[in-house]
Amino acid sequence: MSDFNLMEDKLSNAQIAWRAAQDIEDGSYVNLGIGFPELIAKFQPEGRDVTYHTENGVLGFGAAPEPGQEDWDLINAGKKAITLKPGASFFHHADSFSMVRGGHLDLAVLGAYQVAQNGDLANWRVGSKGVPAVGGAMDLVHGARRVAVITDHVTKDGGAKLVETCTFPLTGVGCVTRVYTSLAVVDVQDGHFVLREKLPAISMEALQAVTGATLHTDGPVGDLIVPEDL
Repeated sequence: MSDFNLMEDKLSNAQIAWRAAQDIEDGSYVNLGIGFPELIAKFQPEGRDVTYHTENGVLGFGAAPEPGQEDWDLINAGKKAITLKPGASFFHHADSFSMVRGGHLDLAVLGAYQVAQNGDLANWRVGSKGVPAVGGAMDLVHGARRVAVITDHVTKDGGAKLVETCTFPLTGVGCVTRVYTSLAVVDVQDGHFVLREKLPAISMEALQAVTGATLHTDGPVGDLIVPEDL
């Protein structure tokens, strides 16, 4: 629609994380990437059992503690304070990566600088800027059974983050299966993007205009509906 304001009407990070959380299956073992993806744990649907893994060596951590109640011996890979669920366990960093590399995680959810239409992911470095620090992402994208991405649909200057080919250094090749953005839910299928949901207020033409590769459809496109008060 012509009155859609890309910067004001898009979803917030919390709303994107909420939408991604709804798709995590009961009984899953999940690793959430540092930063934005960590929000997903906050929105786990009631009654759904999800076991969260952090590569610094904890399985089964819970919500963040209340301010002032932190135990700084209990942190995730992003150095944020965590709590423990009943049955949680601790283990060596090497054992943690053995879990990742051994295919024992059902899902990894990561952020992104770019996602290509064939599922390539770039999320650790923009060109030659910054200190190289890929962390465990390269292990996660090829060790987890499924990889999803949560991200703004565009960069801060309005450039496309969903692209034909990544131009930044790659984290993984052909690894992403679904992308949750501030405007849409998009699957990676057979080497191209397939649109599953979009914000009702944005037209297909406007969405395509801010996407750097063709958006395909193979059936009705659902409305991307999230709580407004997040």
